[in-house]
Amino acid sequence: MKKTASRQNLSKRSAHAESSPHPMEGKPAPDFELPDANGTVTKLHDLTAKGNVVLYFYPKDMTPGCTREACDFRDNLKRVQAAGAQVVGISADPPQAHQKFASKYDLNFPLLSDTDKRVLKAYGVFKTKSLYGREFMGIERTTFLIDRHGTIRKVFPKVKVDGHADAVVEALKTLALGG
Repeated sequence: MKKTASRQNLSKRSAHAESSPHPMEGKPAPDFELPDANGTVTKLHDLTAKGNVVLYFYPKDMTPGCTREACDFRDNLKRVQAAGAQVVGISADPPQAHQKFASKYDLNFPLLSDTDKRVLKAYGVFKTKSLYGREFMGIERTTFLIDRHGTIRKVFPKVKVDGHADAVVEALKTLALGG
């Protein structure tokens, strides 16, 4: 009897841990000012003044996964907009790299450059990563849904690229952030 009760409690804790929100959900999004591909400074406040924001952090321009993710957001931009949001990508690449990336793949949303990694750190996406047993600091692919009031409503940590844009659109509809 005691073992069964323990298992039930453990099961409840596990289910709670899986469904518990990301620690940043419900909190104000860290503000920022970053240059876009053309060097024009973009502020989070100006973005949220226009509506809800899908802010996605990605490791590097022109890499296979980041290209698939960017193209998926490009191809689903109308759906994201219909759900009341805009898409903005951020990486540590310089504006010139963003220009080439956006041009080569006809990206229809802004890419912002955080070369000093200040914003990456503020959002908690610059982390220790491991590849082939080697540890290094890098960007963990993460997406934040930020409402027009600047509050983080949903976080997608450790994003798997395939199907991510669809999941973002569904979350926008579920959260009913409105336009």
